[in-house]
Amino acid sequence: MESTIKKIFSGKSDEFVHNEFIKFSKGVFGNRYLVEAKKKKDGWKIKTSNEFANFLVRNCLEKINENVDMTGVIVSTFDIRNGMGGYVFNPEEEVKQFMGIKQLKVDSNVSPKRVIEAMNKFPKAFFALSFSGNNFKLKIKPKAPKSAKPSASGEKEVKAEFCSIETNEHNIVNDILFDCMSEPEVSIRHELHINEIVIPKGEKDPLKMRENAVRKGKIIRILKIGERETRKEASFEA
Repeated sequence: MESTIKKIFSGKSDEFVHNEFIKFSKGVFGNRYLVEAKKKKDGWKIKTSNEFANFLVRNCLEKINENVDMTGVIVSTFDIRNGMGGYVFNPEEEVKQFMGIKQLKVDSNVSPKRVIEAMNKFPKAFFALSFSGNNFKLKIKPKAPKSAKPSASGEKEVKAEFCSIETNEHNIVNDILFDCMSEPEVSIRHELHINEIVIPKGEKDPLKMRENAVRKGKIIRILKIGERETRKEASFEA
């Protein structure tokens, strides 16, 4: 599975890209999809903002063939246990709720296939999960990401520190660093410009209007390598 940024800069769009952009209104959203990457002797250490969480979890799970010790939370607007026909991973699961947001606590030995099943069934849920495999170590903060708001002057600088992965898995690294793999150290940030939101004709349900609307705009990819900064741009409809 490719990340949203890689898809857009490759001229692609799908349901996963659409779902990631539902939360955005019209406007300019700076400091999104942040990356801090550094090449090590035996692989890479990469830190990112929350937007890469589901991508990292899914791709790491696909590298595992046996149960894995996992901690973290699954964040959604409903109790996903109802949709999974009971508990998701173990009978002692807890669900915390605040302002309509539910967090399912995960702390158990889990089947990767079971997690991927949940991700496929609930693509809009946020999987903030930490676990390790033979060629990676993934850590994600066990909390819900902040809501999407347009950029404002004087706002606090956001850092790439929500997710952290140490890995030598080429597919994951190449996806995130698809245009700068040869650099030993790089910082990346993206500006998301939503210029137009197209509402489905004839739709009256406010929720469906929001979820099925097509967002049009562009993403500016800003790479900082040493003292040099370069910008790239890609348009999208999602």
